[in-house]
Amino acid sequence: MKLSAFGRKFTADAGITSLMDDLGNAMASGDDMIMMGGGNPGHIPEIQKRVQEILADMSRNEGDVRRLVGIYDPPQGEKQFIAALAEMLNREYGWGLTPENIALTNGSQAAFFMLFNMFGGDYGDGHRKHILLPLAPEYIGYADAGIEPGLFHAVQPDISFTDAHEFKYRVDFDAVEVTGETGAICVSRPTNPTGNVVTDEELLRLEQLARDHDVPLIVDGAYGTPFPSLLFVDATPTWNEQIILCLSLSKLGLPAARTGIVIAAEPIIKALSGINAIMNLATGSFGAMLADPLVRSGEILSLSRDVVCPFYKAKMQKAVAVFREAMGEDSCRWYIHKPEGAMFLWLWFPELPVTSLELYQRLKARGVLVVSGHYFFPGLPEDGWKHRHECLRVTYSQDDDRVAEGLRIIADEVKTVWREAGRDV
Repeated sequence: MKLSAFGRKFTADAGITSLMDDLGNAMASGDDMIMMGGGNPGHIPEIQKRVQEILADMSRNEGDVRRLVGIYDPPQGEKQFIAALAEMLNREYGWGLTPENIALTNGSQAAFFMLFNMFGGDYGDGHRKHILLPLAPEYIGYADAGIEPGLFHAVQPDISFTDAHEFKYRVDFDAVEVTGETGAICVSRPTNPTGNVVTDEELLRLEQLARDHDVPLIVDGAYGTPFPSLLFVDATPTWNEQIILCLSLSKLGLPAARTGIVIAAEPIIKALSGINAIMNLATGSFGAMLADPLVRSGEILSLSRDVVCPFYKAKMQKAVAVFREAMGEDSCRWYIHKPEGAMFLWLWFPELPVTSLELYQRLKARGVLVVSGHYFFPGLPEDGWKHRHECLRVTYSQDDDRVAEGLRIIADEVKTVWREAGRDV
């Protein structure tokens, strides 16, 4: 089979493809695998109950059923939901939105594919522009989203140590360079994989850089504010026409609904809607209609703040405590990135005798599925920073006992690696 350059690129091995294949195969095999690799949200009883109530109400309403399954939405997305969302965000935050500032996509992954290729790549005038990631590591799903190679330029972070076994990444503004070849700046908040939350001050400085160079600042808020609010530190909801804010219903508890939300200046939304029409004809109605009553009442904000966030914060605290106990204070060097949000622990093992990919394979053989950290550095040279091969991403969203068992196996395997290398632990 002969393929075009596009076909070869998108059928080649990719980190996100490997991750989803691993997850799917592990689930289908029936093996007793401890699933700590993907970003599948936990099952929160209060959220599931509320979704069941909404579904039951919809099923009894002939008009709602017709809207749900029998009518194409416009390329911009389900109009009633969009109008309700604009009204709620204006009421809560005074953003001055109109429905023309919002578009829906079939999941956030589709949104980023469209946005990255709208602002990065060949401009047809001799200029080829990149997407600047001011804080690596970043989301695994970005890495292969560019139609053209070399789409991303990333910046290594400053690393500060916040505890004996805890550290935090910060934007190194001395190293962040926005040039005429920068098409957009992108940062996730909180960050998948690390749980890092870019501070309000850092976000303001990035916005000013974007404004000074007339490029958009894309803020990936799939885990963040104003919903689903998987945040354990303060972070102000922020939007203006310099910012493209991307939200999602997945981490609220609706991952299968595949509903991404893009809030941006009207010309960007118009362009995105046009691409949506070509790629998808229309977006799905399911997630928008499920969330519509939660948005109209503002309940989506209170559920995020009072139910979803405490659920994950409790899980995070349990996971950190288990791993600290399993590793011990005086064993080999190990650190957890300060967990400020999302649903992951980012583990760093400096000078580990094996790569994170080898450690991933060893853990998989022991029935624990994690993600090797090397996938999360798009835009940095493959061999430029040893740190990228010393980290693991671990999800703590699933059953607490299984997560604890998995963390203990990780700790044991890391110590085994050090012993095999003839080093004290």
